[in-house]
Amino acid sequence: MPNQLLQNRLLSYSARGLLVDLLSRPAGWREDGRRMADSSPQGRTAVARALNELKRHGYYWVLKVRQADGTLRSEVHVFDTPQQVAPDPVMLGPGVPRPGSPVAQKRETRETAPTPRPTRPVDPVLREAVAALYRVIRPERRLRLGEAEAWKLAPLVADWLRRGSSLAELGQALLTGLPAVLDSPMGLIRSRLQRKMPPEQVDGPTERAALHECVECRDPLPRPGRCGACAGRGAPLLPLGGGHEATARGAASARAAMRATVATIATSFES
Repeated sequence: MPNQLLQNRLLSYSARGLLVDLLSRPAGWREDGRRMADSSPQGRTAVARALNELKRHGYYWVLKVRQADGTLRSEVHVFDTPQQVAPDPVMLGPGVPRPGSPVAQKRETRETAPTPRPTRPVDPVLREAVAALYRVIRPERRLRLGEAEAWKLAPLVADWLRRGSSLAELGQALLTGLPAVLDSPMGLIRSRLQRKMPPEQVDGPTERAALHECVECRDPLPRPGRCGACAGRGAPLLPLGGGHEATARGAASARAAMRATVATIATSFES
């Protein structure tokens, strides 16, 4: 029994215990969920809830198989590692191919050949979004995602990044205020990415208005040409030049005021 299954915190203790019980059964064992519940002290409701949990996480599959006579039969598959894709149904009874027949050889070859990994899109934007998502959720063990789940969420993460969000802002949206029990990390992440999506950046950077100078006196102007004074339309409202004289007068006034203040304070102490 792999430790990864026994320590899988995405499954409840009831689901893990039921899965261990199912895996201990021999191949071809037949017993429906109701009979299992009747032999368990937890009752039908608890067993049904645990089975649904195992189905949701890919450990327990129930397939409908059409027999050679046209009737349907339920076939149960139990795995010690989660399966993202439903297994191929195995025909039993009249539909079993004869050993050595071309159909049997084809089925045997397909089952023994290694399963190729699904090809992923080479879109660099989505690839960067998947990497960003894994970096953000790495500190939170309850938000573990499979590779297929991360690629499904990649378009939403790419939207966040395109709208100018940082990884810190993405982590703030995904990691804060998590519930005590998480049944579906992927569903929670998808919901938060959709509900908390930042707005589009409508306005671009503000452009500074270009300034021009008068062609004669070099005063600033909003457009090329001559200022009013140089064009004969009167002198500017504020006099130009003489700044050093005004500075000297202001400094002398400040020094005189300071001396008067010091003298007043000294007189008050003497009295």
